[in-house]
Amino acid sequence: MRALILAGLFLSTSAVATPADNQWHAKARALLDKAIAYPTVAGRNQVPAYAEYLAGEYKAAGFSDVRVVPHEGQKGDGTAALIVRWPAAGKAKAKPILLMSHMDVVEAKPTDWTLDPFKLIEKDGYYYGRGTTDIKSGNVAVTAALLKLKAEGFKPNRDLIVFFTGDEETEMNGARLGATDWRKQGWTDAEFGLNSDGGGGAFTKEGRALGFGLQTAEKTYQSYDLTVRNRGGHSSRPRPDNAIYELATALKKLEAYRFTPALNETTRAYFVERAKQESGPLGDAMRRWIANPNDGAAADTIEANELEVGTTRTRCVATMLSGGHADNALPQLAQARVNCRILPGVEPKAIEAELKQVVGPDVEVTAFGTPNVPTPVSPLRPDVVGAYTRSVRAMFPNAQVIPQMSTGATDGKEFRAVGIPVYGVDGSWIVSPDDERAHGRDERLPVKALDDDVDHWVRMIRSLAG
Repeated sequence: MRALILAGLFLSTSAVATPADNQWHAKARALLDKAIAYPTVAGRNQVPAYAEYLAGEYKAAGFSDVRVVPHEGQKGDGTAALIVRWPAAGKAKAKPILLMSHMDVVEAKPTDWTLDPFKLIEKDGYYYGRGTTDIKSGNVAVTAALLKLKAEGFKPNRDLIVFFTGDEETEMNGARLGATDWRKQGWTDAEFGLNSDGGGGAFTKEGRALGFGLQTAEKTYQSYDLTVRNRGGHSSRPRPDNAIYELATALKKLEAYRFTPALNETTRAYFVERAKQESGPLGDAMRRWIANPNDGAAADTIEANELEVGTTRTRCVATMLSGGHADNALPQLAQARVNCRILPGVEPKAIEAELKQVVGPDVEVTAFGTPNVPTPVSPLRPDVVGAYTRSVRAMFPNAQVIPQMSTGATDGKEFRAVGIPVYGVDGSWIVSPDDERAHGRDERLPVKALDDDVDHWVRMIRSLAG
């Protein structure tokens, strides 16, 4: 039966083109074609142009409160946020809902790809291009859904606020401004946010449904520099206290170290559902850990699975390395950048102190950049959980909806930090782990997944603002 499900998915995504009889699916395809063509990468100054393009689409559809807000980006270039407000029809029954996404993407070099990364190509039932999954498909699906609802005369009972940022992949200044300055001006204040950059569904290669994730938490992003200093000397007379060797030893200690595992509301709900799916040692470990959160061995077994890495604890990993100044001189400085993804609610300062204990007193540990603020887990609101579950099951009647903690970071963290819960409710899906190509080569999304995502956002908005 599960193999048949996967076969059905492949059949449904193998059409040469989006059916012409659904104008909103066709509109989404046209929007995505334009979206991919804007190389909205840090340093290329293309985010404002893409934001203006989307703003023009909203204005043409009859939205009047549309603003493109320029602000400073990374590398000295300009970026921008798009903010569109659709006022409630009559007296609003509740505070607004934020509809969130981001317009920027990570760099993609044509020499690394088999296709042009900044040209939408439809092939074998997939859309290829940088941003097809992360996350221009999301801002396209939200936009197409709102254009459809506007054309059909939908009257929201609360304000809807589109908030698309332009630097989520780099500094997240747009999200930070949205959660602070712009929120205080009344542009982005809301009861809660629905984020296209989180959630979504997946199926294994064998056709087994892994369910749809509802993202309600995310880890805190923080990097640290590990530094070893030495007076150095001539390479012909090696010293026993070589800075590079000492740093290497510290990094090996970090490689072997395991932070203490912990459960929160989201991850407990996640593993309760996952334990129902899994058999064998992995399923047994999940069931043991749920029953006893102090069972570190069970958590270690879970963490060793490539699909569950980072779900049980804080993880830190070396990502950059430098050292020495000449090939005939002993190194006076050796340095490594370590990136940590910290469990919600844990202070980065606490992780910094723990890292110092791990690497020892001879290695300096300093936080890189502005320390990030840990964010709380968003509560499992019955209205959001219910709307998402109903919408997902309109596509896949037997699909499980599983609360999810992202191991990465999204714009949602800035709003959670000021008390506005955010939910990753993407409605697209992938048909095998091989489709998980965000930030990678030949990024792609099933054609039908985009169509389904448009319909999904229509249902979500109708359910929560209708």
